[in-house]
Amino acid sequence: MSAAPDPLSPPAGPAAARKPRTKPAAVRLDELMAAAEALFVQKGVEATTINEIVERAGVAKGTFYHYFTSKNDMLAALRAKFSQGFLDHIAQAVDACAPDDGVARLRAWTRAGVEAYFGGYALHDVVFHDTHHPDRGVAEKSAVLEQLEGILEAGARAGCWPMDDAALAAIVLYHGMHGAVDARIAQGRLDARELSEPLSETFLRALGARAD
Repeated sequence: MSAAPDPLSPPAGPAAARKPRTKPAAVRLDELMAAAEALFVQKGVEATTINEIVERAGVAKGTFYHYFTSKNDMLAALRAKFSQGFLDHIAQAVDACAPDDGVARLRAWTRAGVEAYFGGYALHDVVFHDTHHPDRGVAEKSAVLEQLEGILEAGARAGCWPMDDAALAAIVLYHGMHGAVDARIAQGRLDARELSEPLSETFLRALGARAD
C-alpha cells in the first residue's frame, strides 16, 4: 500500500506545473531599469554594457531587447521616469496648499523641487548630462516649466503678485533653483529645508509678492 501524501510537502504533478515560473512583465521591466540605473550611476552610461545590465537584473538578454532597442533607449526611459517622479513630487506638495494661496504654493514648489533634486541628483546627472541629450527645448524641461508657469499664473489671478510674463518668470525661477541646488551639492550641503526656505523668500521678493 502506498503511503498517504504528506500535506506539508510541495505539490507535485499538474498542480506544480501550473505554478508560475516567470515574473510579471512589469516586475521584469522594473528590475531591468533598476539594474541599469545602478550601473549607470556607478560606472557611467558609456562604460556599462547591456550584458552587465541583464546579468545584474537576472534576466536573459532577449528580455532587454523586448523592452528596449539600445542603451540610449533605456536612458530615455530612465529620463522620463525621473521627470515624472519630479513632477509628481512637486504636484503632491503644491496640491496640499489652498488653490488661491500662491505664496504657499510657490514655497511648496521650491521645497519639493529642492527635495527631489537632492534625493535624485546622481541619476539626474547621468540621464540629463550625457552627450546624447540636448540642453535646449527638451520635453522634460518644458513640462517642469509649464507646471511652474501654471502656479505663477494662478497666483497672479489670486492677487498674490503682479505678473506680466509667467513663462519668463518660470524660466528664471527654475534655473535659479537648479543653480542653487548644484552649488549646495558641490559644497556637500544637502539639507533641503536649509536651502528651500531662503530660496523661496528670494523668489517671492523677486516676484513682488504681497506681505503675509
